[in-house]
Amino acid sequence: MTQRFDLAASLARGVEGRSGAWSFIQDFSALWASGLKTGDGWTEADLAAAEERLGVPLPAALREAYLLFGRRRDLTSNHDVLLGPAELYVDDAKEALVFRHENQGAASWGILLDSLQDDDPAVFIRADLADKSAEQWESWLEHLSLCFVEIVLSESVQADGESCDFLDPDHHSIELLERHCVQLPFPAYPTCEEHPTRWFLGQDVLLRDDDGTAVLARARTPEDLDRIRDLIPGDWLNDYR
Repeated sequence: MTQRFDLAASLARGVEGRSGAWSFIQDFSALWASGLKTGDGWTEADLAAAEERLGVPLPAALREAYLLFGRRRDLTSNHDVLLGPAELYVDDAKEALVFRHENQGAASWGILLDSLQDDDPAVFIRADLADKSAEQWESWLEHLSLCFVEIVLSESVQADGESCDFLDPDHHSIELLERHCVQLPFPAYPTCEEHPTRWFLGQDVLLRDDDGTAVLARARTPEDLDRIRDLIPGDWLNDYR
């Protein structure tokens, strides 16, 4: 990494609380996407209108994230979708405030209504099942600010362009990932799963390991991505060399 931004160290501070999370997202976007600027967030009026329509308060962490970068779809909605203030809703069972959807509607992320008064509440996920009676909110991450860090990281590895790729790994691929890359200090999640998602950093390459079923990569440059493909050879989706 460059001297301007130590991703691992910044992420370690980012998982400790809201201010660190927003600082990490600002620094990450400046070097790996484009820096945050005025107009990237929603306005106080947008958030006040959402609260009036919903009849519930928005937690401080949700307000802060939306004000800072809520309109930046390249940071929040390359694959899954962060809902805008006018799209936020309370689920039919009146259990949670929903703020994010999986891109094909297979799952939703929400904040339990009884925790909306908390500044940085826990986040839960609910799968969209054929048997609606079996649907339930399950633990995702301990804090909403941490969830927004995860959103920015996950959406970055699923952006369009020649600096992203997908590997269908085998056991040897995961061994090479662990050998050549450093596991980042991000908490295990989903907290309801026995084998969680893990994050790694290579040389200017960010990688997400989904329990050995998929590895997603985002590099600073196409050349950086080629280097990680050479270090972890396998069935890379977009490797046409």
